[in-house]
Amino acid sequence: MNVRHSAAVLAAAVAVFGSAAAPAAFADDAKPSPSTALPSGLYGKSDPKFDGVFRQSYALLAQHTEGVKPAAKAVDWLTGQQCASGGYAAYRADASAPCDSKTMVDSNSTAAAVQALAALGGEKKTVGKSVEWLKSVQNTDGGWGYNPGLPTDANSTGIVIGALVSAGENPADVKSKDGKSAYDALPELAMDCGKDGGAFGLADPKSGKLSPNADATAAGVLGGLGKGLVVSQPKKGQPTNPKCAKPENVTQAASNGVGYLLDTLGKTDDHLMSSMPGADDQPDFGNTADAVLALAAAGEKDQAKKSAEWLSKNSADWAKQSGPAAYSQLVFAANAAGMDARDFGGADLVKQLNATGPAPETASKSPSADSDEEKKDDGGGVSVWWIIGVGMVAGIGIGFLYSGNRKKKQP
Repeated sequence: MNVRHSAAVLAAAVAVFGSAAAPAAFADDAKPSPSTALPSGLYGKSDPKFDGVFRQSYALLAQHTEGVKPAAKAVDWLTGQQCASGGYAAYRADASAPCDSKTMVDSNSTAAAVQALAALGGEKKTVGKSVEWLKSVQNTDGGWGYNPGLPTDANSTGIVIGALVSAGENPADVKSKDGKSAYDALPELAMDCGKDGGAFGLADPKSGKLSPNADATAAGVLGGLGKGLVVSQPKKGQPTNPKCAKPENVTQAASNGVGYLLDTLGKTDDHLMSSMPGADDQPDFGNTADAVLALAAAGEKDQAKKSAEWLSKNSADWAKQSGPAAYSQLVFAANAAGMDARDFGGADLVKQLNATGPAPETASKSPSADSDEEKKDDGGGVSVWWIIGVGMVAGIGIGFLYSGNRKKKQP
């Protein structure tokens, strides 16, 4: 899922760059250098270096979900970012230059682009190339890491599953050379019941040991259920009280994860708390939105609605600061919970999202959703600490929170 918060990833980045430098260098309101003009088709105004493709994909998919036809140049910008291999990097300033071994293609950006373009239609060849690239970099355990050659993690595997499903593939049939699928990989990332509560884990940057992580759990649940970023409102309304048991298969692992999310949200006033360094006692809006999708996909209508309602009352400042990816996440959460994205705590999320990029080609469902007003977003699609952190770590040649040698990156 990738508007990801990852304390472990950021901790690794901070360890490399220094605790004082890292937060300032990658703040949500970081602006491009004065000599860099942002493409007119790109959503958001902040530096797209670490999240350009991701925020663009989220924006296009959220608009499509709300019946808005994005501007052609916005779609063209996204398709133009694709490498000849089919993979996507987070951002290529010069998309006319060929990708090479230094191009940091990654599974998350590619999977997000697939979900957006598959939904929009008309880009079958582009989607097909990206799907084939994703298959080519599948790990032997059946899952995916952030960059090719990095160990499998729940977040990357979850968003790739969503991409495969959106492209008409059955994730169970997409197997590695060892005959493993993503549904074999996810249970290996699921933690035991008891003190770990059945969560999906995120690896420690030094030891590689898994620790319970709410966003990895949301991604693992969503992937385990074979769902992407767009989740329909569940019909169920009563809590299922899932029982935690040994995660011997992906169904049980996902069920355990649902129980972990329900328990965690029940202790924190229906929202998740940030696990970022220096963010003690701060709510985590992005991961709460991810949890809404996972719970809705699992049929947990009541808690999904409660958490979405909390977001509707508390997320306005975060979304304004963070930009298009944040507005998109809230649109996804509103739809999953059966709420109106055009009246989300009094805010028209569609209008706000449209205002962060080029005016859509067609009018949206609501006249108030016109996007020809002055662009007001201060961010660019970050709170994407997952992407930023991993990009920082992978970009300097450090394995994704694990020890061991990296395979050669594939452009």
